[in-house]
Amino acid sequence: MTDRITVGVDGSPESRAALAWAGREAVRRGLPLRAVYAWQWSHHELLGGADRDEQERWARDMAEDAARTVTDRHPDLPVTTEVLDGGAVDSLLAEAAAARTLVLGSRGHGTIVGFLLGSVGQQVIAEAPCPVVLVRAGDRAASEAGGREIVVGQQGGPDDSAAGLRFAFETAAARGAGVRAVRAWTLPPVFAYSPGSLKLLDEAGGLEPYEKKALAEALQPWRERFPGVPVTQHVEMGSAGQVLLSLADRAQLMVVGRRAHHSAVGARIGSVTHAVMHHAPCPVAVVPHS
Repeated sequence: MTDRITVGVDGSPESRAALAWAGREAVRRGLPLRAVYAWQWSHHELLGGADRDEQERWARDMAEDAARTVTDRHPDLPVTTEVLDGGAVDSLLAEAAAARTLVLGSRGHGTIVGFLLGSVGQQVIAEAPCPVVLVRAGDRAASEAGGREIVVGQQGGPDDSAAGLRFAFETAAARGAGVRAVRAWTLPPVFAYSPGSLKLLDEAGGLEPYEKKALAEALQPWRERFPGVPVTQHVEMGSAGQVLLSLADRAQLMVVGRRAHHSAVGARIGSVTHAVMHHAPCPVAVVPHS
């Protein structure tokens, strides 16, 4: 992994917002920015019969224009551009392997935009080895101020959400923000209890105290590593997707973990991550489990 932030650009309003978000984050982290355009020659009539060389010039002009836009805002930020000629999925996954974070535009309530249509976008998000941040067209720098929190979902044991918690705390520290760590729980069917789990619940004093204890244990190492970051522990009964989305309006960034599920039609993202990345109004970071 290279210490840089990479952003996909395609000229859409969503990718322009993603570029602006990535530029601000690169400045905060002290990292260089790389703007990439995933391009593939097409005979499509909407392109007016342009030949391969002309289409490639369009792609390079778009990438260079994106770089000028961000350097005008951040003159001291190192920015490079690259036009990726080939399959969008393979090109972007290769970029993700060499980046600390990959940033993409997203419409929400539907597909990821531009060269990331439909299953292509989902495959990149599901297989990227680094965090992928999805940014809406309406995102503004002002949304990162005013006391808005970094909201992060936590589930399972202390190690299960470690990558997402690390990303959330690092981002909060860079922004001077607080972290709201969320653990949602539901009543399992009676037959799901084992003698061992019943003993743990009894020792904790019941389901809700058990969930609070589990969240506190998961947060402890990150509290110690980032003592200056304010932390709110949020334990609520309900489905994880619904609980997280109910908090989205107070978030400047929402962080969710990703454990890809593979099927005959390719990698699929878990239902909680899928719900949040398509419906949260704020930027969403999808972080692969370690």
